[in-house]
Amino acid sequence: VSHHPPAAALHCEGRDWTCWADFTINSKFRGKYLQVFPNGTTHLTFKRTGSHYTYQKAVVTVHNIIVGKLWVDLSGETEIYNHNTKESCRLVFKPSTYFTRDTPRKVTGVVVDASGAARYIVSGTWDRKVEIAKVLKERIDKAGKGKPVYETGPPQLVWQKNQPLQNSEKMYNMSGLAVTLNEFEPGVSPTDSRFRPDQRLMENGHWNEANQEKLRLEEKQRTKRRKKEVEAAETGSGPETYRPNWFERRLDPLTNTVAYSFKDEYWQCKQRKDWERCPDIF
Repeated sequence: VSHHPPAAALHCEGRDWTCWADFTINSKFRGKYLQVFPNGTTHLTFKRTGSHYTYQKAVVTVHNIIVGKLWVDLSGETEIYNHNTKESCRLVFKPSTYFTRDTPRKVTGVVVDASGAARYIVSGTWDRKVEIAKVLKERIDKAGKGKPVYETGPPQLVWQKNQPLQNSEKMYNMSGLAVTLNEFEPGVSPTDSRFRPDQRLMENGHWNEANQEKLRLEEKQRTKRRKKEVEAAETGSGPETYRPNWFERRLDPLTNTVAYSFKDEYWQCKQRKDWERCPDIF
């Protein structure tokens, strides 16, 4: 939805759920690693229960930017909040380090109800599996700086990573869903990224042609931008304000911030096969 500064918005619907978000990123290069700080709130609603959750993304760190094997880590805290029941969970993503025996990629959290009482303990790793355990009893550890100690029931598995596809190392270790995201679908907008010719060439292994096509697309965008700048200068109308086709900025009543929201017009245009508003970008 914005190129400068970079901003993205998404909206997806399932059988019983709807998810939407908009976000920007800030980044800091720290010599040996790059840190990416996502800004924005993700919403998730469930039709059957009516629950409406919001959460923010964790900090992403890419290590060994200059020398060595690249690896990615998550760190920091994020809160998942249920706006219907007022329940919440504060998750802590612990940064991986060579100087501790702690489990790498560890994530922990406590689910509390509207009164603040602990109900479940969350534990696991963000790249393998996550379990929850019901809190049976809570006490204060006087010898441990007054920190709460929880007695829990047996853990229950709530998420587990799917087994990788065969030869996944040759497909960037993508999941079964990820490898299908570039498959053609009839009746979609002509601006759908699955129509990008450079992306299709790259997927088919034609690297040189893909690079040439990418350069052509970038030059096409620059030429179009320069033409608009000349037209604006000649008419004295000033630079054209870009407006996304499918999203618009609105006040989010839950977060009290202005965010990009889906206008629900895409599905109508798809049903009518009316793509007049879409520019020629490929």
